[in-house]
Amino acid sequence: MRTIKFLLQKEFRQIFRNRAILAMVMVMPVMQLLILPLASNYEVKNVNIAVIDNDHSSYSQKLISKITASGYFKLTGYDFSFKEAFKLIESDKADLILEIPHGFERNLVREDEQKLFIAVNAINGTKANLGGVYLTGIIKNFNADVRVQLVQPGKFNQQPTITIASSNWFNPYLNYHVFMVPGILAILVTMIGGFLTALNIVKEKEVGTIEQINVTPIKKHHFILGKLIPFWILGNIVFTLGLIVSWLIYGITPLGNILLLYAFIAVYLLAISGFGLLISTFCDTQQQAMFVMFFFMMVFILMGGLFTSIDSMPDWAKFVTKFNPVAYLIDVMRMIILKGSGFKDIAKQLGTIGLFAVVLNSWAIINYKKTS
Repeated sequence: MRTIKFLLQKEFRQIFRNRAILAMVMVMPVMQLLILPLASNYEVKNVNIAVIDNDHSSYSQKLISKITASGYFKLTGYDFSFKEAFKLIESDKADLILEIPHGFERNLVREDEQKLFIAVNAINGTKANLGGVYLTGIIKNFNADVRVQLVQPGKFNQQPTITIASSNWFNPYLNYHVFMVPGILAILVTMIGGFLTALNIVKEKEVGTIEQINVTPIKKHHFILGKLIPFWILGNIVFTLGLIVSWLIYGITPLGNILLLYAFIAVYLLAISGFGLLISTFCDTQQQAMFVMFFFMMVFILMGGLFTSIDSMPDWAKFVTKFNPVAYLIDVMRMIILKGSGFKDIAKQLGTIGLFAVVLNSWAIINYKKTS
């Protein structure tokens, strides 16, 4: 313990001497947590729509007014030909084209049916899909309103109807920040715990102090623990700052046991810090360590379930995510913070991360080559 104490004193002195690390740990995560949730929003609004109204009737005007009043669409063109409207799509000024045919109101009243033409710019598949769904839903609601107006009382026998009352659990107001903030906080904790430890041993190699350490009687596991513990503590500090920002700015408070959340974070930081130290033992320069860690971080983040649901991934990707520690952290963060899950609910994830911590840190200790 005395050896580890001296190593920790050395590491903390190096950390406090480096103001860039302190700024990275204290300021950058807070700024990112303030900015990223505001930008990371999958709700599509302000979809540009061009309308070709060949009817110019009261019904067509009501439909256009209903579309623009929905809050999802912005009317960028009101043209009289499809050719002119299509130029707006080619210049990326319109995402959808709605063409209302001539005789729209007459056919709807007399024939009880009328077709509309919708053209969607599908370069951005997400925006095209959601924009088309929004527009179709608005048209269906408009059609239902028209049918209510046209049906004469007593003309048809009353039919039994089904009424649906929906209840949104865990996020009743469908606020996207509530869903994204825990995931983004998980990424920030991973970046601090992974990147800083990955650069640690390599820095000793670059400045030449690793040779002095190698000739000392310090054992390999003491050296690895001395490198791991400081950034484990810093990771917990970053996580605490993130929880405070989430509470003050977004009003998010954990519904579950906060001690259970900290217990999982403690084990997770051991795993991700061990992974960073393992990378550091393979690399000779900080540049090499940064590139290797950046490669793995990109895979961890993009396949961690933050931006894309793991359930929608192909089978091979689902198998890969079983070895992705970030996926477990994002899942547990949302379970405890949003759903109030208990120990039994996260026991499987906790056991897996604990196994990662043992394997990665043991591998780092074995791979660190110390010459006496």
